[in-house]
Amino acid sequence: MSIDRILHPGLRQRIVSAEAAAALINPGETVAMSGFTGSGYPKAVPQFLARRIEQAHGRGEAFRINLLTGASTAPELDGALAKVDGIAMRMPFQSDPDARRRINAGKLDYLDIHLSHVAQHVWFGFYNEIDTAVVEVSAIHADGTLVPSTSVGNNKTWLDLAKKVIIEVNQWQPAGIDGMHDIYYGTALPPHRKPIPLVRGDERIGQTTLRCDPDKIVAVVLTDAPDRNSPFNPPDADSQRIAGHLIEFLKHEVARGRLPANLLPLQSGVGNIPNAVLAGLASSGFRDLEAFTEVIQDGMLDLLKSGVLRYASCTGFALSPEASEAFMRDLDFYRQRIIMRSQEVSNHPELVRRLGCIGMNGMIEADIYGNVNSTHVMGSSIMNGIGGSGDFARNGFLSIFLSPSTAKNGSISAIVPMVSHVDHTEHDVAVIVTEQGLADLRGLPPRRRARALIDNCVHPDFRAQLQDYFDRASRDSHGKHTPHLLNEALSWHQRWLDTGTMKA
Repeated sequence: MSIDRILHPGLRQRIVSAEAAAALINPGETVAMSGFTGSGYPKAVPQFLARRIEQAHGRGEAFRINLLTGASTAPELDGALAKVDGIAMRMPFQSDPDARRRINAGKLDYLDIHLSHVAQHVWFGFYNEIDTAVVEVSAIHADGTLVPSTSVGNNKTWLDLAKKVIIEVNQWQPAGIDGMHDIYYGTALPPHRKPIPLVRGDERIGQTTLRCDPDKIVAVVLTDAPDRNSPFNPPDADSQRIAGHLIEFLKHEVARGRLPANLLPLQSGVGNIPNAVLAGLASSGFRDLEAFTEVIQDGMLDLLKSGVLRYASCTGFALSPEASEAFMRDLDFYRQRIIMRSQEVSNHPELVRRLGCIGMNGMIEADIYGNVNSTHVMGSSIMNGIGGSGDFARNGFLSIFLSPSTAKNGSISAIVPMVSHVDHTEHDVAVIVTEQGLADLRGLPPRRRARALIDNCVHPDFRAQLQDYFDRASRDSHGKHTPHLLNEALSWHQRWLDTGTMKA
């Protein structure tokens, strides 16, 4: 592997193997690593660290770390460390099946927090001091500044606060990505904050590189490995119907004068349904759209290429192998239309409110009053985490949640009497969409919200059952404002656990 991307003479002298770099991380450390939704994470050091941990455990020695990232990473990081029981505490977001199993078995402590809160919490020391940061970059300039790769995430905070830093320079990352980033160093801690001077999502307010004191960099590792590129499934019939309902609603809002013709900046969660919505926008007739979001996935690249989307601001990528190839092939085109920022900016509540973002995110379930569970299956088992959905749901102009109306081959209803876990309260949820239809909950008191959801979003197999619950709750509950039968409110979940179906 070439050293041509390391132009700082002193840091060239610190090039070591990934194995040697991993040896600099000690048991019990709090380690902050780069990575956001499978992009820009370190590829080599975590795997050698996992080998060290496995060997230590084989000798009967204790060796676990506290792991902080931007968001989810990949099997080479989360998976490798989870498999060897190398993680004591994990935050703020994960999607690895091995880590998930350990979390739900009570063997791994997991802190699921809003992504916009991470940097501030770490600055105030809520999660101990950062002993080591391991950050992937695409190059190091002669002045020692670091060119981020395909995600920024919390890297600015990690580099600022870590006692020692390990840098992976990944030459798989395209050299042309230099200049695509906008790293803002004007944030401050309360009570000395000033407004972030961003009033349009396509503005630049920072610099293109990350700063780090070269004296803190104890090792530089050369790598040549791809990001995790997970394929998206082609939109199925349900996803297409969900997209159709939502696009019809957005057109209605434009016609009513509540949205401009080019909408407002879009935020989209990651997954097949949000990707289907983006695909639907391509043929919807909308033009000159904007995106202020966390992650760019295949659908947004397509919208940029077609001219439907004017620009996209993000903190990372989540691309299929085909889309990743297209991005690298047409990098000169995309670098003029994509801006990558730190997640304390991409998810900042003030900016989300100022720009008036339209948040579109998935959910596990909603209840008849509009409370949404986006993280826990049957109330107790974590799926992935809240991610940035709460940042946009509470602060955006529109908070939209999307889901098929059923799961597990029709045995689970996505609309239930009471959610088994609350991530987004009814106060933060404006619109819920399933393949059955769309419920606009704005301006509706609780009982009218229930009627809108039952009439429009519930699968026919569960509609009569849910209507019966609501009718009896309206008649018999202790209070009539938000009627519930407390002895039945979570009975649907218990029935599924006991019998394998929510159907009565």
